[in-house]
Amino acid sequence: MTTSGRPRPLLVVNAHREFEPDDAALVAAARAGDGAAFSRLFRRHADAVRTRLTRLVGPVAERVGLVQNVFIALHRALPVYRSEANVSTYLHRIAVNAAYDHLRARRRRGDGARPSNVDQLVDVASPALEDQVAARADLARLLALLDQLTPKKRIAFVLVAVEGCSLAEAAALIGAAEDTVKQRVLHARRELLARLAPAPPVGEAS
Repeated sequence: MTTSGRPRPLLVVNAHREFEPDDAALVAAARAGDGAAFSRLFRRHADAVRTRLTRLVGPVAERVGLVQNVFIALHRALPVYRSEANVSTYLHRIAVNAAYDHLRARRRRGDGARPSNVDQLVDVASPALEDQVAARADLARLLALLDQLTPKKRIAFVLVAVEGCSLAEAAALIGAAEDTVKQRVLHARRELLARLAPAPPVGEAS
């Protein structure tokens, strides 16, 4: 439709998009006492922290408390936090330390992981019941094997062999030299392979 021979302009609706501050801005605001800014940081990074903790310690119920502890530690560190540091990396360093402390305490008590929901770590493409059962059984066995590693070896192995971190990335998260991380991964892999090897037939000479 035209008006006075001129085309009628189309109605343009500009969707309102909320301004999303970056992590550095949220940290600065949180340091100044803005609780909403810190809550926003939590919502932005909590899922990633929870996922990493799940891989490191297993799908145990304690992960909820560990995630909270990671962000409590971040909040306490705000006064001395260097603004040029990456918040995500800093959070995951805290998460790795929290996982190490949790695994060490669990090992000291002599109890293994008590998975609250193994399904959270299982990605089964086939809907067949037998495939799902097999996947859960394999994961349960893997978690049991990981529980036999020392916390340092387990964390290094999971970061490098499971998550695919480079030695440099894993070393930065752990706070150790690359060669140290490499040796831990090698020792962990060797121990896991030894435990996965079939037992010799009964009566066979050793």
